[in-house]
Amino acid sequence: MAFIGASAQIPAFVPDWDLPAGVKALQTECGQGAQPYGGFNLGDHVGDDIARVTANRQTLIDAVGVTPVWMRQVHGTRVLELNDVPSAMPDADAAMTACSGVACTIMTADCLPVLVADQQARVIGAAHAGWRGLAEGVVEQLIDVMTRVPGVRPSDLSVWLGPAIGSTAFEVGQDVVDAFVRRDKAHSASFCPHPTSAGKYLADLSALATQVLRTRGVENIARSELCTYTLTDRFYSFRRERVTGRMASLIWLE
Repeated sequence: MAFIGASAQIPAFVPDWDLPAGVKALQTECGQGAQPYGGFNLGDHVGDDIARVTANRQTLIDAVGVTPVWMRQVHGTRVLELNDVPSAMPDADAAMTACSGVACTIMTADCLPVLVADQQARVIGAAHAGWRGLAEGVVEQLIDVMTRVPGVRPSDLSVWLGPAIGSTAFEVGQDVVDAFVRRDKAHSASFCPHPTSAGKYLADLSALATQVLRTRGVENIARSELCTYTLTDRFYSFRRERVTGRMASLIWLE
């Protein structure tokens, strides 16, 4: 699948998501190329040739016509509030902005990208939701920061849950189950015992994020249901490959 932007073609697609006028979003894919990094790796921290990553990032900018804000993702809960492009890469796992010209950008290779838009296009945001960040509250933090914008309520927000490792592939231990159930007993419904590995579970990241969002008052949630682990020709997967590239999920105001 190729997204044809302003002056470039890249392996990407526009999320199937009812966005308001003035808000744009894009999800990149791995593209065709030699492994382990494929043709369109955007991660500069995974061992790929930096010149190639830089060229891919410039191609992305040429395609979308705005500047992605890259973060040093640390599986935490910090939300970066963007007024412009930072001079240095910040440590953060979520970003929001009410400004045009910059794209809130999340890199993933199995973790769940969460894109959020106010239905009146007053503010947009994005979160990197691996299981640690999700359990610690990164999605709640993003919703809380976005709803500090005057007039914006959780019910005004629309969310897209992008490609991530699916519920048939994401094997976790009891510690992960406990981390979520301690926060909300309803999260137990998002885990099922592994069919062949005793003491292990299969986790549904999208279901966990959906529960978190609904608890915060967000009901308009679109789920891509695309599994990065099984769709080998479209997505990078750290669980599958260990050494691999990164996709990007972007959202911006025109």
